[in-house]
Amino acid sequence: MALVVVLGEAARVEGFALGGATVITAEDRDAVLRAWTTLGDDVAVIVLTTKASAALDGAAIEHDGVLTVVMPP
Repeated sequence: MALVVVLGEAARVEGFALGGATVITAEDRDAVLRAWTTLGDDVAVIVLTTKASAALDGAAIEHDGVLTVVMPP
């Protein structure tokens, strides 16, 4: 089964768990980068907070076959 992952600051992402998403909290750049490298092949959609997206510097957002979206601020 394909997963929806929501990655970013706890205050912005925790509620998505109620909808069945896999939530990964990451409060700083290093945590975002660590989380990004652990994403499995079963991930179909990644939702990033704007801070998480900025931590990835935009270039790293490419993830083969995965839809990546950024939340509005």
